[in-house]
Amino acid sequence: MGDFVHKKELILRNLQECLGEDRLTNILKERNLRIYWGTATTGKPHIAYFVPISKIADFLKAECDVTILFADLHAYLDNMKAPWELLQLRTKYYEYTIKAMLNSVGVPLKKLKFVQGTDYQLSKEYTLDVYKITSLITEHDAKKAGAEVVKQVENPLLSGLLYPGLQALDEEYLKVDAQFGGIDQRKIFTFSEKYLPQLGYSKRIHLMNPMVPGLAGGKMSSSIEDSKIDLLDSAVAIKKKLKKAFCEPGNINENGVLAFAKHVIFSTFEENEVFVIKRSNENGGDLKFKTYNELENCFAEQKLHPADLKSAVEFYINRLLDPIRKIFEDPELKKLAADAYPSTKKQILFGLSDLDITDDELSPHRLDIRIGRVVDVSMHPNADSLYIEKIDIGEEKPRTIVSGLVKFVPIGEMLNRMVVVLCNLKSAKMRGVESSGMVLCASLENDTEKIIEPLIPATGSQIGNRVFVEGYETGIPDVMLNPKKKIWEKIQVNLKTSSNLTAEWLGKPLYTDAGKVTSKTLKNAIIK
Repeated sequence: MGDFVHKKELILRNLQECLGEDRLTNILKERNLRIYWGTATTGKPHIAYFVPISKIADFLKAECDVTILFADLHAYLDNMKAPWELLQLRTKYYEYTIKAMLNSVGVPLKKLKFVQGTDYQLSKEYTLDVYKITSLITEHDAKKAGAEVVKQVENPLLSGLLYPGLQALDEEYLKVDAQFGGIDQRKIFTFSEKYLPQLGYSKRIHLMNPMVPGLAGGKMSSSIEDSKIDLLDSAVAIKKKLKKAFCEPGNINENGVLAFAKHVIFSTFEENEVFVIKRSNENGGDLKFKTYNELENCFAEQKLHPADLKSAVEFYINRLLDPIRKIFEDPELKKLAADAYPSTKKQILFGLSDLDITDDELSPHRLDIRIGRVVDVSMHPNADSLYIEKIDIGEEKPRTIVSGLVKFVPIGEMLNRMVVVLCNLKSAKMRGVESSGMVLCASLENDTEKIIEPLIPATGSQIGNRVFVEGYETGIPDVMLNPKKKIWEKIQVNLKTSSNLTAEWLGKPLYTDAGKVTSKTLKNAIIK
């Protein structure tokens, strides 16, 4: 009985939620649990992957049979985040990386197996079940289920709507008792619990990790350079990134440094190992913590300085990464990484290849967004819904830009208005008039109405001021965004207004030296 209780504690510790705990208990009384975790083979795994890997270590310590699914087909279906021709290379890179991470935390791989999605998802049986499940699911339910996981765009591809159904079927075809994932997958998990029984399959247990904040605050993302540490970052780079990390004195909630200590460092400690913070005698001497709660309480009471916490976490991060960096010194693995994540020609041209932004991880620094003032406005002679605007953006002469704002902004309110202009689109003729740019607007549309508002520069912004995305101030904008590669369209899908009206890209505000760019009234609206 004690063994069963210990296994259950290991499986459930540090989780945010478990759906089906009674079933988990009943299974553990009879045998070991079978669990799978899936990861789409898109961007490079970074240090945040240690959060699920630490839980997988718990599952293995609890003698669970664990399957790691490299969801290569899912990666392609999610708005083609991974180009088809790179799927095999990225899957291979993921396998080497995750094995290296598990070895780094001292986990035996005896009860672990790796499966590639396309090994079984292209079979006749699986394909027939895909057709069956699509006959049960409405478009609304599919879109709702994938809302937190699949990239949301104004006109979603059918592939993204298939994604939740495929993830549900994976539970049956991998023959597991439980699926593990982040709390952001909860809607897919409840979707699975609803629809699998309708196909005659069992409802599975669902184990959910909390969303752990990144080092810069907010989600740790491979597309936000300052928010993540790459597994192959040097000790110097780690020190630099941790120095920038958000770690407010006494703040234990929005603290990526503390979160990493909780979910990774303490989770991977050997029995009786303690967390040590080295301090000089003048600063009170070394501190030692047997549990994470002791560390958290000390920080909450401001008895521990953020710099000392960062220094200790830096030591433990390097301890985790040293064996991984050593493995990837192999020239063949270096070549694999370069082939799986090729740098764009544009980056090499401008000497920016070290930013590690691939074609499917486009950076907003490529957008040339500036503040302008409308110095003249008139109706388009051939279109009742279009204005022809002359906009001063600090160049030798004003640009001509055609905007579809007639129904939304009176002509008198457009004249002398300060606006936010995307300047490096390819010029295009709109009903016979050449337009050389775009006035960026917030847009909301429902079944009954459409509302569009031009974005508002911060008070004090000057004509010609560059608009930056926080964290992406370095780099040179493209001279012209390549329309064939749909650069603008791929970056634009992540431009939205926040609940407090701030214009953002992936949660990072757009700003000038005078302050943030905003919308007048539209919250959570698309920017285009």
